[in-house]
Amino acid sequence: MRPFTATYRLQFREGVGFKEAADLAPYLRRLGISHLYASPIFEAVPGSTHGYDTANYNRIEASLGGREGLEEMVAALKKHGLQLILDFVPNHMGASPFNSWWCDVLEWGEQSPYAHHFDIDWSAPKLLIPALGEPYGLSLANGAFGIDLDAASGGLNFTAPGHELPMTPQSYATILTQIEDGSLEDLANRFAIATPETTAELKTELRDRLQDDAARAKLETALDAIVADRELMHQLHEAQVWRLAFWRAARETLTYRRFFEVTDLVGVRMEQPSVFEESHRLILDLVGKNLIQGIRLDHIDGLSDPLAYFLKLQEAVTEATNEAEPYLLLIEKILGQGETLRRNWPVAGTTGYEFIRSLAGLFTDPNGESAMTAAYHDFIGEQLDYETLLLRAKRHIFVRNLAGELDVLSGLAAKLAAADLVTRDFGRDTLRRAIIELAVALPVYRTYVDVEGPSAEDEMLIADATAVAKASREVEDDLAIDFIAQIWRLDLEDPAARAEALTFATRFQQTTGPLMAKALEDTLFYRYNRLIALNEVGGEPDVFGAPIESFHDEMDGRLIRQRQGLSTTSTHDTKRGEDARTRLYSLSEAPENWSDCVRRWSEMNQSALTLDEAGERTPSVEDEWLFYQSLAGAWPFGLSFEDRDAMQSLSDRMTAFMLKAIREAKVRTSWTGQDQPYEEAVERFVCEVLDPDKASDFLDDFSRAHEEIALAGGLYSLSQTLIKLTAPGVPDVYRGSELWELSLVDPDNRRPVDFAKLEEMLSGLEGDSDPADLLESWRSGVIKLSLLEKGLRHREDYPALFETGDYTPVHLTGARSAHAVAYLRSDETCGLIAIAPIRARALLEGQETPIVSSEKWEDTAISLPGDWASKSWRNLLTGETMTAIDNKMHLSEVLKNFPVALLASEGS
Repeated sequence: MRPFTATYRLQFREGVGFKEAADLAPYLRRLGISHLYASPIFEAVPGSTHGYDTANYNRIEASLGGREGLEEMVAALKKHGLQLILDFVPNHMGASPFNSWWCDVLEWGEQSPYAHHFDIDWSAPKLLIPALGEPYGLSLANGAFGIDLDAASGGLNFTAPGHELPMTPQSYATILTQIEDGSLEDLANRFAIATPETTAELKTELRDRLQDDAARAKLETALDAIVADRELMHQLHEAQVWRLAFWRAARETLTYRRFFEVTDLVGVRMEQPSVFEESHRLILDLVGKNLIQGIRLDHIDGLSDPLAYFLKLQEAVTEATNEAEPYLLLIEKILGQGETLRRNWPVAGTTGYEFIRSLAGLFTDPNGESAMTAAYHDFIGEQLDYETLLLRAKRHIFVRNLAGELDVLSGLAAKLAAADLVTRDFGRDTLRRAIIELAVALPVYRTYVDVEGPSAEDEMLIADATAVAKASREVEDDLAIDFIAQIWRLDLEDPAARAEALTFATRFQQTTGPLMAKALEDTLFYRYNRLIALNEVGGEPDVFGAPIESFHDEMDGRLIRQRQGLSTTSTHDTKRGEDARTRLYSLSEAPENWSDCVRRWSEMNQSALTLDEAGERTPSVEDEWLFYQSLAGAWPFGLSFEDRDAMQSLSDRMTAFMLKAIREAKVRTSWTGQDQPYEEAVERFVCEVLDPDKASDFLDDFSRAHEEIALAGGLYSLSQTLIKLTAPGVPDVYRGSELWELSLVDPDNRRPVDFAKLEEMLSGLEGDSDPADLLESWRSGVIKLSLLEKGLRHREDYPALFETGDYTPVHLTGARSAHAVAYLRSDETCGLIAIAPIRARALLEGQETPIVSSEKWEDTAISLPGDWASKSWRNLLTGETMTAIDNKMHLSEVLKNFPVALLASEGS
């Protein structure tokens, strides 16, 4: 078993299967990767581009290569010393006809053996299926429904556009009795009294009898007559355990827990032992046979009790492997500002979004905040308060998009209130508003109150949320807020009431996560665009840089709590590629320059604007500000705007991004209420300003101004990569990000990767590459690939240094000490110093490559701590050997030949 030193995230599907992954094994090994980190591979809904809509936990996706292909891939990985981490989705499954559990529930309702596998409210009259493109009555009148005969299985399905739904066996009886000659009446009688145990046999008999052409023709004739009879079709619909409804009904009339707002993903009750056992049969088999060596758990905040789930999974793995050591579990968990991973969770760490936030604080210049804020507000013509916008967005999402979840919570609270003489006078609306304000006031994604009650961390979070909710004065009765908080912390004496309070707390906690995600990541991140590099998953757009000491404190905490957590910079869910962000960090250092540029470009592009009937310009000033920043991040290195094909590709990407951005913002248009004229005007604007024939002056000006941004971004990308390689945690490489990663939000970040090119470039680096050559060709991205390979190779050689070695900030002195960060990783045998320029855009003036010239560093130096000052150091990136003089090393020497430095103590 190789040490866990680095992961490579691979997205399966869309042309990448097990064979393609197996073919990459030699490349990943040469790169220095220890673990392939795979997206979900279990059978998903057909056509899935991501695999997070699992249809069968106990079958490997055939289109990827099936079980045989997986085993062949694992063999290829092991041959090259690689291990496998598998992405698993415990929270939800695809609500699809291809999910046999779900189909059985649709057929039998609460009688189904799978009825309680899903988080369904069986007290509701019907299981709501919000799948219609119009109200039910219109669909019925328009003849949108039908009945499909599955001749292979003998099944009958009720159809609506894009959907096939199993029917109750009793409906088979109704249908078969419509055959005029009564030839299938005996079978109809048996279907009328069918049970879950006898239905399969009856369907098989129906299938066999329909092998006779005459019998099948009679049934098909009857089906045609039934479908043409609107009243009979309605009767059949009403006889089902489910009810089709207009898709808009989902937001307020829920009968099952869904993933966020996605009605095609239904929540799974992993807290039930039988559900856990059935869902984990295959993955535990893969673990027991040593086909996988780690599990990444998706959306753990959706689980009813994450801690209980982790403990159960660790116990099950121990049984499967007969190994007592904790298994490698990584969790998708977004930690809020100041929030840390719970100490009692038996997991290795998170997938690393908080690491991106730490980098944002380090690279963003706090000195530029006031000027950037002024420039932003001046351009959009109004003053925005971020906290007010966030609270407003959370309230909006809760009462509209998540109205169904809010209604369920209000009902649970009202039932508890009615049972007590002190609280029975609280009206449902008062309780509803109290629930809203407490959820809105919660600064993190969720708490973790369980049957034992709240932990100390949760007590603080609940108390703080209660105080904020009261201060907002959105609820006049403070006692109502106190009562909801009391339920939340299970502070009720009666055991029965306490049990009901746990149900409320569980549902509430499963809702606050989606509320935060939808309001922050999928709304406010597209409404508040001051500096969009900060608008990242796990990020805080209102935190504009931080003292370097804060970064050191965060890394020190990371060493304690997440030494095996992923240090990621790009994922399939990030809002933009890692190197697009580093470019945008540099804007914080020159906000006045950016302001001048945007005003100049806006003036140049006046002709591309559209005025609507009310005289409002399109795109809005907010969207235009977002566009220029996004373009600066995505503009390819070396792009000539005279290259028509390249410009068309960029235009297509930017158009798709802007349409997604304005829909997510939900200001002028949205996914559920599209303003077509506004969207068309935005699309026209993007196309015109990126058309060399129509906007050559703008493109020439933009490309010239962009050179400085790209240069600084290139330097910071190398600094970011160095930090990812050396800071506490395990570096995670997102497929293709070995070179410059300038992607926009998905699906742009899932474009095909040219792995053959990557292999060729890596092969060209074998041996020591000349730093001068790497700098000269820096726009190709090979300089980043070289840094990554050298750093990963050292991690491979010294795994203990990076997993358990100390983290010590290295003090900088001199005139430019604020423009670099340095730290020491050390153990008893060796040391490693990382030195990375930050907030150094001004120092690049006059440069053509992303390296600060020696004279610009002036007297800036690092002061080596303790005995390390007497050692000799080898720069792994240049091959140079150097020693400290008077305990100091000057950056003018250390960073003379390469933008960043990686110094290994002599003998290491």
